[in-house]
Amino acid sequence: MKNIASIIILTVVFSCGKKNEKTAANLLTEETIAVKTANISAINALSQVTATGLLSTVNEAKYAFKIGGIVEKIYVNESQFFRKGQLLATLKITEIESQLSQANLGYEKAKRDYTRATILYKDSVATLEQLQNAKTGLDIAEKTIEGINFNKKYTSIYANADGFVTKKIVSEGEVIGGGMPVLAINETSGDAGWVLKLGVTDKEWAAIQVGNKCSVVLDAFPNKVFRGFVFRKSQAAEQNSGTFQVEVKPMLGNLKPALGMFGKATIDIGKSTKLLSIPYEAVIEADGNNAFVFTPVSSKKVKKVPIIIESFNNQAVIVKSGLENISEIIVSNSAFLNEKSTINIIK
Repeated sequence: MKNIASIIILTVVFSCGKKNEKTAANLLTEETIAVKTANISAINALSQVTATGLLSTVNEAKYAFKIGGIVEKIYVNESQFFRKGQLLATLKITEIESQLSQANLGYEKAKRDYTRATILYKDSVATLEQLQNAKTGLDIAEKTIEGINFNKKYTSIYANADGFVTKKIVSEGEVIGGGMPVLAINETSGDAGWVLKLGVTDKEWAAIQVGNKCSVVLDAFPNKVFRGFVFRKSQAAEQNSGTFQVEVKPMLGNLKPALGMFGKATIDIGKSTKLLSIPYEAVIEADGNNAFVFTPVSSKKVKKVPIIIESFNNQAVIVKSGLENISEIIVSNSAFLNEKSTINIIK
């Protein structure tokens, strides 16, 4: 019985040893991860700034009457286009016509007084002072008429350029003061036209130059890409957002967009530079422009490398920095790796 028990014990121990040996071999195989590698390629790329903003026009204005009065007629409505020189609004001119009549009567009297003083001065009846006072009165009456005629001219509002009405601020029959806005307008002719107003950071603002070329995409027309250029830069930050404004002028052709449309511009800010291109499969743990890749340091070991992403295209990820002095990266099974992993490179 003792011999049989010994045989059974030895058999169990031997079996367990074989099982443990098999398990260790399996674990070793599981820790070795098969991977593929790829060479890093260099491409020529332009340094770019991408920003979003709203569509507006170069010139915006608020038309007003020079003097106060009662609004007689407004000839345009909101969103209506107008041409340069078109009559847009008028004031009732009854009051100013009355002032002009009084000024004309005053001028006639001053003219008669001056004529009489001239005759009396020649006859040595009037003094030189009286003649000079009469001439001053005539000049004042003449200038009064000029001032009233000038004000009468601005009882009508005419368009300074082609454009459209953004907002009709007052209505017919309202009593308004001089300089009070009547119509808010946007000009669309000449050097005016449409601009995309972008908000950028201070570093981007410093890098962008007037005249830089760009491409513009409007959300309302997603399948169209418009060429354009940087038209002007603001010299102060926006108080609310803290960003700096850059205005881009897109070449819209015959397209007639609406004020306030959302758009995105990609501005070329520099000469062609060498950037590195890697496959999408190589990138892990991407967070904004930050990500990681694995690179082999031997035939069995890997290293995790942080990178900064410049941009994306349809084929690859463009890397701004992080891959200096690295020629090869891992492009398969990257998600299963860590720096303690053992790899088997498959060609």
